[in-house]
Amino acid sequence: MNIIFIAPPAAGKGTLSDKLVTKYDYKHISTGDLLREEIKKQSALGKRIDKIISKGELVSDEIITELLKNELQNLKGEKFILDGYPRNIAQAEILKSIFDELNIDNYVTIYLDLEEELAMKRALGRVICSKCGASYNTYFENFMPKKTGICDKCGSELKHRADDTEETFKKRFQTYIDVTSPVLDYYKKLEKLYVIDANVESDEVFKVVEQILQSGNVGN
Repeated sequence: MNIIFIAPPAAGKGTLSDKLVTKYDYKHISTGDLLREEIKKQSALGKRIDKIISKGELVSDEIITELLKNELQNLKGEKFILDGYPRNIAQAEILKSIFDELNIDNYVTIYLDLEEELAMKRALGRVICSKCGASYNTYFENFMPKKTGICDKCGSELKHRADDTEETFKKRFQTYIDVTSPVLDYYKKLEKLYVIDANVESDEVFKVVEQILQSGNVGN
């Protein structure tokens, strides 16, 4: 089955996607990656996207739809994970029309349900190596660096993301929940929605995802 992942910040969909790509050879489609790749190509559309982003403006649904449709048409039967789209009800309806046009019906929508407090600890505790990109978390013992502020792998300095503050995170989290709620209702009506408790270890979440993919009958 193809997968649409919907998840609040810090829910772990990136980790799950990586595991699915490695174990089941999924194609991971991120709308952010599609935009960056088009800019790198320096195509007419890529230059247009670059100009929009440089101005701090949002890329329109029309442009994202065009890129996404082209990517899905080129899959040639590969299983895919859709990450970062749809973000709102309008995009969900657009995606449904694309799926209908391309005869894609074998998909599930998986929502990773995560409590705000845990999500905030995952986000605010996250530190990244300035050199090798290794990731740690100062709130969880299993993910702490051996030496505070220093990368275990290369010995370089660890840094917090500049935008990771309690205030900005809470705003970002609530905005996501508000905008996503209608999208979840939409997929529930289509009988395509599965809700997973993401307040546990990623290995446990992955097992539930596997059950969904293998049986298609795990509780909605």
